[in-house]
Amino acid sequence: MRREESRKSLRQWFARILDLVVPERQIVLRTEGRVSYVRLGRRVQLSIISCLFALGAWATFTSVSFFVHEYLVSVKEARHAEIVAANDLRFKRMMADKNVQIATAHRLYGSLLDEMKEYDRVYTEFTDEILDNQKTILGLFDKNSTLQSNLETVKNRLNITEDKRIKVVAERARLMRKLARTETELSAVTNRNFALSENLGSVEMDLQTAMAERDHALNEGKRMDAMIERLETRLVALQESEQEAVQRVAERTGSSISNVEKVIKMTGLRIEDLLASNAKAAASGQGGPFVAASPDGLPADDIKADLANLGSQLERWDALRDIMERMPLATPLRYYYITSRFGKRRDPINRKWAMHYGIDMGSTFKRATAYATAPGVVTQVGWKGRYGKMVEVDHGGGLKTRYGHLHKTLVKKGQKVKFNDKVGQIGNTGRSTGPHLHYEIVYKKKSIDPTKFIKAGRHVFQE
Repeated sequence: MRREESRKSLRQWFARILDLVVPERQIVLRTEGRVSYVRLGRRVQLSIISCLFALGAWATFTSVSFFVHEYLVSVKEARHAEIVAANDLRFKRMMADKNVQIATAHRLYGSLLDEMKEYDRVYTEFTDEILDNQKTILGLFDKNSTLQSNLETVKNRLNITEDKRIKVVAERARLMRKLARTETELSAVTNRNFALSENLGSVEMDLQTAMAERDHALNEGKRMDAMIERLETRLVALQESEQEAVQRVAERTGSSISNVEKVIKMTGLRIEDLLASNAKAAASGQGGPFVAASPDGLPADDIKADLANLGSQLERWDALRDIMERMPLATPLRYYYITSRFGKRRDPINRKWAMHYGIDMGSTFKRATAYATAPGVVTQVGWKGRYGKMVEVDHGGGLKTRYGHLHKTLVKKGQKVKFNDKVGQIGNTGRSTGPHLHYEIVYKKKSIDPTKFIKAGRHVFQE
């Protein structure tokens, strides 16, 4: 009991001392006629006094430390002079050992250079292989242009043959008219034979002459008929050969169209949507009543129908080729490995389930270069929220590619880029756990798995 009473009295005595030393205070603040009070309680004042005391103690400690440091520095300098003399001898001994180590390092550096040369050779071979595949694709495009040129030649030859047939028909009609005139003259000679019976010898001579002319006209007519028949036979054979050529061109064009459509289907895009968005504006400003075309009965009707079908196929091929030229089928990095795929995943930072709208690509090189996977126009460059430093390229038709978390961007907004142009270097900017490239493909504001495009691109290069 006595202890508790002594403790209680001690606490009361300490509280009275605090009331005398640290009484409760108020700060009056007057602003535009309004008065407000800030209450400083005992605990607040004790906290402020403690902070001031700590600040003073820190200043005192710093000053003492400074003077002690100066004294120690002077002592160390004196000892340093003594140590330098002793270290000279040890340094000379160490130099001999260092020379041996330097020679060993030179040998290791030479072997490292040999390995780097081997890596450069492998990189050059891989780059040449990619360029050869690109040349193969361009060769297919040139081959299509050659087929179109051959088609135009076939059309011209068909027109020339048609003109010859028209000339033969006209020549035959002219000979028929000449034959009719000859028969009319023969009838006139016969009538004149009866009228001029006195001059029979002259009439017989005239009759023989007329008969000779008639026979000559008949023979000429038969020769022309045979010539017309031969020309019609040649026209049919020519039509068949040209029709076979058109069919071969159509088959090759259809095969090319099938291959391209197969590649586009591998990306997950709808071909008809791409063709609709790629329609040319030149088709506008047309109209008129519909009048169905009827065949004219000429031998070239079949080949004309084949040519019309081939023309529609070539139009589809041109549209698909234009789409393929803007399709991002290549990989943005030369050497890479996938660190995170497209789709549902656990977030690398908070470990919660989230949706990943691209693929993350790591590289063994610290500042690996990212390349444009198709030609287009740069629409965004710079910092883009969680993407960090980002580049967005618009390839037309609603198709865009994005390159995120870059260390450095190498293009400007509005710049036109070609396939394989440099757009930036991979980095660790934005919401990222390490250096990598976030590669994303967007079609009409909807993200698509870039892995499908890369697989489709490998299919193209293999062919």
